[in-house]
Parts: sequence; C-alpha cells; structure tokens
Amino acid sequence: MNKTILITGSSSGIGKATAKMFSVKGWNVIATMRQPKKETELTKFDNVFVTELDVQDPETIAAAVVSGIDRFGKIDVVVNNAGYGEFGLFEAASFEEVIIQFDVNVFGVMNTIRTILPHFRENKNGMIINISSGAGRFTLPLISLYAASKFALEGFSEALSFELAALNIGVKIIEPGGTATNFSKVSNEKAANKILLDDYGNFVTAAGRLFESMSAMQLATAEEVAAVIYEAATDGTNTLRYVVGNEDFKTRLTSRITMPDQDYIESVKDGYLKFMGVG
Repeated sequence: MNKTILITGSSSGIGKATAKMFSVKGWNVIATMRQPKKETELTKFDNVFVTELDVQDPETIAAAVVSGIDRFGKIDVVVNNAGYGEFGLFEAASFEEVIIQFDVNVFGVMNTIRTILPHFRENKNGMIINISSGAGRFTLPLISLYAASKFALEGFSEALSFELAALNIGVKIIEPGGTATNFSKVSNEKAANKILLDDYGNFVTAAGRLFESMSAMQLATAEEVAAVIYEAATDGTNTLRYVVGNEDFKTRLTSRITMPDQDYIESVKDGYLKFMGVG
C-alpha cells in the first residue's frame, strides 16, 4: 500500500512543491489549503486529494484528517507547512497582528498535531514534519514576531519529539534559510502609519541595509526544500533538524550555535550600527 502524506498550506510555494514531489514519488497526497476551489494544478494528479484546511479553524483540521483517511485509508506523515512572517517594528505591530502570527505559526501547528495523534497512536506509527526557519535558531532586527513564533515552534517540536519517541511517532524540523530584502520598506510603511519615525527611522533604514548586505543568503527554492522534506520523511533516521540553504546561511547558523552568546549579539548590533554611522 502506498504511503499517504497530509500537507498544510499546499496552495503555493513549499507546500505545492512538496505535494508535487511526493505525488511523483508515488505517495498519496492530501493537499490542504484554505480555498481548495481555486486550485487547478494539483487536482490534475490522480493520487492527490485537494481539500480545505485552515489552521486557524480547528473544525476544518478535523474534517481534512477524516476525509483524507476516508480517501486513502491511512495517514503516515503530516507536514505542517502553513505559515507566514510578520515583519517590522514590534511597537508598530497591533495586538491582533501578534495573535495571528502565533495563531498560524504555532497554535495552528499544535491543533493539527493534536488532531492527527490519535490516528498515529492507533497505527503505532507516524511522522510529523514541522517547517520552521533559520529564524527559529537565530534572530535579526525587524523579525521579532516571526522569530518568536519560530523559536516557539522549535522548542515545542524538540520537546514533543521526546514525548512521542516511545510511541514510534517521529518529529522532524525543516529549517530553510533566507533573507527578504524588502524588510525596510515594510517596516517603514508600518511605522509611518503608527509611530513617528523620528525615533525609529534611522534604525529601520540601517537594519534594511543590513538585510540588503545579506542578500546572498537567499531562501532556497521551494523545490530544494521539498527535496529535503522528502529526505526527512524517508531516510529512516531519528534526525531532528534538517537545514536547507546555501553556505552563507549555514555559516550564519553555525556561528549562532558555536559563538559565545554575547559575541553573536554584538556582531548583529555592529552590523546595523555600521550602517547608522555609529562606531
């Protein structure tokens, strides 16, 4: 019997690329998204079942799991891919924006896992793959909310892996790396609407230039991330974390792990202070 994978956030990007890859590899795929009626590409695959799942709506999570099992008989792997990044100054973010960032990136993942666990326990087997980010291991200016949500996801995933190991249920984390170069634009637009830029303006501009200087650390392609997700699902190891990105990203991640904590903090500060003409 072919194995079955359920993927959240399959309408575009990493989610869609992952659905395609597993389909080509012969897996049954439950490709979930908020608006399945708009999907025209994945519906052409015989072994892909497109259905609704909004991670902010627990009823749709439960319905997707039930309908997926009804369609294919069993779910072997769940990929929690749905997520987004709230970028900009923390003080410029509304309370609602804070809640939604965690609702999608953390609580949605938790609700999806809570829903699938009884099925995995019944089968005495299963795997959970959570899509994190380099921002789950190190932080930079202007990504406080996004990094906070991904740090929470990393801690939750690691602790959960201990809880589920004895039940033959695996937990894995995928860490794509990259830097969006429009952080400065986004942050300035938010700040202009909510906070006088007299205080933050120079910093936001300098932090934006810091990101631009790191433009070589671009996000891996969706297909490259999908290939690592497939590796994680099929390599038969207990590896927890999988890093996806170029050498610049891997070097930064290694620096965060190996450098003394305060040395890393000072190196980031020095980066944007340089662009502010300080020091």
